[in-house]
This record gives sequence, C-alpha cells and structure tokens, in this order.
Amino acid sequence: MTDPELIARILGALTGVVGVAVCLGYGLWRFLALALSAAWAAFRTDPPGGTDPRITPYTGPEPARPAYWAGQMWLDARFAGQAAALTVWYLLTRHWLGLVVRRRLLRGRNGQTGELADNGFGRLLLRLLAPGTALAALLSALLASVLLAGVALFFAVEIVLVALAALAATLAGRGAERLWKLALGIRMKCPYPGCYRPFPLAVHLCPACGAAHRELRPGAFGALRHVCRCGKALPSTLMTGRRALTARCPHCDRNLPPAVGTTRVVHLPLIGGTSAGKTMLLAAVLDGLRSWSHESRLTVEYASPDDLREANALGQELNRTGWTLKTQGGQPRALMLLVGHGRRRRLLYLYDPMGESFRDADTTRGQGYLAHADGVLLVTDVLAAPVVRRALHAGDTERAQAARPADLGPVETYAGFTGELQGLGGRRGRLPVATVVTKRDALDRLDSLPRPAEPVEAWLAEIGLDELVRALGHDFAAARYWVVSAHAATGAGALDSERRRAAEPVLWLLSRTGLRVGGLVRDRRERPDAPVRADPRTHPDPRDRPDTEGTEGTQDAQVGHGEERSNTP
Repeated sequence: MTDPELIARILGALTGVVGVAVCLGYGLWRFLALALSAAWAAFRTDPPGGTDPRITPYTGPEPARPAYWAGQMWLDARFAGQAAALTVWYLLTRHWLGLVVRRRLLRGRNGQTGELADNGFGRLLLRLLAPGTALAALLSALLASVLLAGVALFFAVEIVLVALAALAATLAGRGAERLWKLALGIRMKCPYPGCYRPFPLAVHLCPACGAAHRELRPGAFGALRHVCRCGKALPSTLMTGRRALTARCPHCDRNLPPAVGTTRVVHLPLIGGTSAGKTMLLAAVLDGLRSWSHESRLTVEYASPDDLREANALGQELNRTGWTLKTQGGQPRALMLLVGHGRRRRLLYLYDPMGESFRDADTTRGQGYLAHADGVLLVTDVLAAPVVRRALHAGDTERAQAARPADLGPVETYAGFTGELQGLGGRRGRLPVATVVTKRDALDRLDSLPRPAEPVEAWLAEIGLDELVRALGHDFAAARYWVVSAHAATGAGALDSERRRAAEPVLWLLSRTGLRVGGLVRDRRERPDAPVRADPRTHPDPRDRPDTEGTEGTQDAQVGHGEERSNTP
C-alpha cells in the first residue's frame, strides 16, 4: 500500500468520524430545533394580537370569520411545512456549506467566529476538518428531513382528526337541532302580509354592531359559535343561546318574535264573509284565552310588542263604540300569541283577513297563509244564508237586517275558499275545522227560527244548512260546532263564562296539535243536557221583553274588554 493511499484512508476515516460526531453531537439537533421553531412560528400571529399578512380577510356575504379549522388551519399547516423545509435547506446550503465550510474552514478560519487561525498548523487543521463538517451538514440535513417528515405525517393525522371532530360536532349540532324541531313540529314561517314564506333559518343580528348573520348555525363559521367581523362571539345553536338574538325574516327582512324557531307555530285563519263577525270573534277569543289563563294552568302572552299594541287598539275601539272596525287592507298580518299548558307551548298565528278575500278563486289564491294552516276557524253568519232569510217573517227580517248580516252566505263563503285551500296546502283532508255560528244574541230574538241548541250541527241542518254540515264533515279530518255571541263575550259587561266559551274553538284546534288543553273544552256531546246559553245580557225571553242587564253577574266576575293590556292577555 503506497503512502498516498494510506493518507487518503486516514483522511477518509477522519472525515467520517468528524462528520458522524458533529452530526450526532450537534448538527442534527440544531437542524431539528431551528426547523421546528420555524414551523411553530407559522401558527403564531405576527405581531401578537395584530394583523398577520398571511391571513386573508374573508370578504364573503356572511359578516363572520370562518372557523379556524375550516380554512386557516390548513394554510398554517402548509406554511409550517414550508417553513421547516426552507429552514433545513437554508442551514445546509447557506450556513453550513456556504458560510462555515467554504468561507471559514477552507480559509483557515474558525467555523463559529470566523477568526483566522494564529499559525499555519492551525489553519491546516481547520482545512482538514472542512470535509468532515460538510459531511456532518449533509447527514444532519438528511436525518432531520426524515424525522421532520415523520413529525409532519403525525401532525397531518392530528389536524385531519381535529377537522373531522369539528365537522362531526357541526353535523351533530345541526342534526340535533333539526331532530329537535322535527320532534316538536317546529316549522318557521313568516307572519307578515306579502311574504308568509317558510324558511329554515332566520337572520340573526349581532347585538354589538347590528350585522345580519344569515348562516348562524353550526358550519364553516364555527361549530358552537361564530365570531362577527366586529369581534363579538355569537352562539350558533339554540342550546347555546341563539334564541336571545334579534331575528328577522330572510325574505322580507322584518322582525320576528323571539319564539320563532323555538316553539311550534300553529296557523289558524278566521274564514268568513264581510260583516260575518270575524274581528269581533277575534276580540272575544283574546279575552276568552285570558279568562282561561286565570282559571286554569293555561298561559297566554303576546309574542311581540306589535301584537300587544294591536290587541290594545282592538279593545279600545270596542270599548269606545261597541263594535270593531271593518278589516281593511290586503293580506292580514298574523296576530301572534304564545299559548302554553304545562311544559308545552304553541306560537299561535291568528289571521283575520277581509271578507272580500274569499269572493273568488283569484283573491283566495292570494292568501298565501292558507298553505300553512293547521286548522280553520270558519265564522258562520247564518243570517246571510238565503235559505234562512227566506224563512224569516216580516218582523224578524228587520231584526236580522239590524244585526248587519254578512255579504255572502256561509255556503257561498265555504265554496269560495275550500278548493283553493286544498290547492294551496294539499292538506285539507288532514285539517280540523271549528265552525262558529256568530250573532247568537240576534238569533235569540227571531221567532221564525228555532233557537240555537246542541248539537249545533243538528240545529244548522234544521234551519236548512245541512249541505254545509255535510261538506265540512266530508272535506275535513274533524269538525266541531259552536254558537256564540261576541257581544256577550266582549265589552264592559262581559261574563267570564261567555268569554271562555268564545275561546273554546281555538282551544280545541290547539288540542289537535298536541297542546293538552282539550280538557278545557266543554264536550257537549257527552253532556246532552247542557243547552246553549242565551246572551246573559238579554232577558231570558227576548221576544217579549226589552234588553236588560244580565242577572248572572253575581256568579261570574265582570271584566272589561277595552282596558289597557299588559304583555299577558
């Protein structure tokens, strides 16, 4: 073996020993430490609490910041990987090979400080260490890359699991809320005229800046909460407090009552001709529900301040004139009440449309709320029926005319809306109908007709309206009948017993939706001996004597209709 070969072997061995020693003793850990530090820095906001240029502001229609897991987390993971790789490459090519080896060691300078060695032997020794140092840099970069790849793989699995967990939480939140609404039968619909449209989610307003959030539910903006652009955290589910936020209809942008989305809505339109007594009956129903709330576990309150104002205006008009104003305008706004019994509640939408709304198919078809009806309150003025008018004697004709009969008979009114009701909703055969014969006080004064008696449907058939009774029994899932006097149930002299009777049709319709108020409704089919009470503010024989103040006031507390109401009727 020649001397050059021996020298080469010795130098090669020295290079290998130096390379391995420097790699395991210093280089590898240096590479790992700096690469991991650079990767970790990618997940920090720079400057802390400030605006990071790596974060792209969201400019979409929703005024919220996307959830971290839905977007920025993946960008940060990419930035972290890039930062670690660039750090390894920089350390290898720029620092170790470029600076330490080429510019310092090969020139006889100290690898760390860059100072020139004092003598030739020192400079020679530094040059002999240069190849080992370069080998150490290569080995350190290679081993660090392998270890970092393992760390990156482990981290990738972690962020995928985090994303899957967040997605599962999002789906679970949406699914739980949907199942809860499905179990309770909650379907959100707008109560305002010109809209009446259903919607899956209301628009919620940020309490800090008023921004309208249309997607405030578990999703890409957050599983349990969304962060508004103003920085306010908003709950994204009903369970976390979303119900406390102001809500608006996503179609017409009008405010909704707080109970929308949390309480099952029951839509009840009052159907009847002009001057049939719909608005008077509505006033009697409001007072009747209030009376029931004083005598039972029933709870009643207005759903919004607008409903309270509307009810007060109605009561004041009754108190001032004894009558309600004729319903004006086009489509009606629903009067909304929260009716509860025990732990169950219903958000009751009561629609009082103009009688002209059901004159023909076109105007009836424009009553979009009929598509959502959960029952029908058919207001029947038998004095407008031609068959009844023909049966009246001369004196009774004037009495009937004084009662302001409706412009259309009950059969014609029913025929005008029943087909369109089926066409709009397709559910007529599954709906109940409560038929309320109004103006009982006037009927009691007529000699030409038999007095209203139970069962009311038999009395209707007796006076010639058997066609209406048969049609209702055939077209609807269930039909019940009442005869009431709204005048006896409203005003300063009203009796609580009469008020409660006026509210029975609505309570029966609510009981059909699962609200346990059926026990409050007097079932006269089981009590055939219970007659239909005459107007307590008229004499028992109104044919012979003039009207006098009722004598039953000692049994029932008198409560005025026109007094100012609180939020609880």
